[in-house]
Amino acid sequence: MGGHRPKKMKKNLFVLIIIVFATSCSSYQKAIRKTTDNVLISDFYKNQFAGLLVLDPETNDTLYAHQSKKYFTPASNTKIFTLYSSLQLLPENVPALKYAVDKNTLYIQGTGDPSFLHPHFQDSTSFHFLKKFNNIVFDLTNFEGEKLGQGWAWDDYQYYYQPEMTPLPLYGNVTTIFNTNGLDVTPDFFKDDVVRTWYKKNRELDHNTFYFSKSRKDTIEIPYRTDTLLTKKLLESALNKEVTLTKQPIEGDKQILYGQPSDSLYIRMMHESDNFIAEQLLILSSSTLSDTLSGKKTREYILKNQLADLEQPPRWVDGSGLSRYNLFSPESMVAVLNKMYQTVPKQRLFTIFPENAVSGTLKSWDYNGGYPKMYAKSGSLSNNYCLSGYLITSTGKILVFSFMNNHYQQSTSEVKKKMQQVLRQIADLY
Repeated sequence: MGGHRPKKMKKNLFVLIIIVFATSCSSYQKAIRKTTDNVLISDFYKNQFAGLLVLDPETNDTLYAHQSKKYFTPASNTKIFTLYSSLQLLPENVPALKYAVDKNTLYIQGTGDPSFLHPHFQDSTSFHFLKKFNNIVFDLTNFEGEKLGQGWAWDDYQYYYQPEMTPLPLYGNVTTIFNTNGLDVTPDFFKDDVVRTWYKKNRELDHNTFYFSKSRKDTIEIPYRTDTLLTKKLLESALNKEVTLTKQPIEGDKQILYGQPSDSLYIRMMHESDNFIAEQLLILSSSTLSDTLSGKKTREYILKNQLADLEQPPRWVDGSGLSRYNLFSPESMVAVLNKMYQTVPKQRLFTIFPENAVSGTLKSWDYNGGYPKMYAKSGSLSNNYCLSGYLITSTGKILVFSFMNNHYQQSTSEVKKKMQQVLRQIADLY
């Protein structure tokens, strides 16, 4: 009898615990609001736009919100939505090709897999598979979309970060040029198209003439202009055999050739902020929905299904964030980050995201000895800088945050300092 508390006492104790917890949480929120407001309502932010949302994913408590429902240009924070879509639709290994074999002929459709002959990946699954067949027929007509994204800067066509989108990318859709003991060009197919002189452009707008000065010692990646005939020629050059093109879809049941682990693409996209991988991942994801490849189809599917509960549905026009037409709120960013936090093992999730002071685009975020620890994605365009991800506090708690800055005229380094100050204060207080 002495070992049992009366039910009323247990109930009162439970209520007391709830009150203490709520009071404690409220005091944290007040302290965070006071210190953060002191920064975000200062004169530094008077002539620009900033939005911040911080969430405790374990309790679902909002610890701080400032203009978090408003829309911002996200830049490469868009890749967070691309990552989420890929995690929802893609299997453990990349669907590299769709194919059927009829007698001695191999019929192939591309899936949008960006890793085929890519200079930064070592997977050769597709290459060795194709080498087994003498008669290969490719359908390259299953891509629905433009080569360049809506709202992309047209004059960036010559830079490594804006390759064209295709159903069967080869070599990352870039020409890699460097000097060692002479000129080295990958793919070798373009070697005679490189002009050894200094010129203000890396490539002509309408055709594949590249410029690379004899005095250059660096390595440069230049997107090449794509079309189906060029894809055929590049394949024939790589495989050392003839390839036939067709406009007829593969009939009957198709099989799927799986390549390298999908996470290897996610890590490359997030750590290096690789725009090409991001765009092709949306295309690749659409291959799991139908035979028609379309990044737009993936975006619409995810928004209609897995993200139908977003209170601020984004204007989402590409996979990389190159377009200034994209509009996302900190609240929608946090919602998607939280969905991943609740469903993806932390070790895997934090490996995919860059770690401050350690990896990728956050390697330079080594302030205060790497504290507080973050696993996050940055995004930058001129006059815009955003950072969204996971913040680990001094007590080891994991918070989800999105900090978006648009239309500032100060230097980005000054904007980052303010962001670092805010995030460190929150990590100290919670």
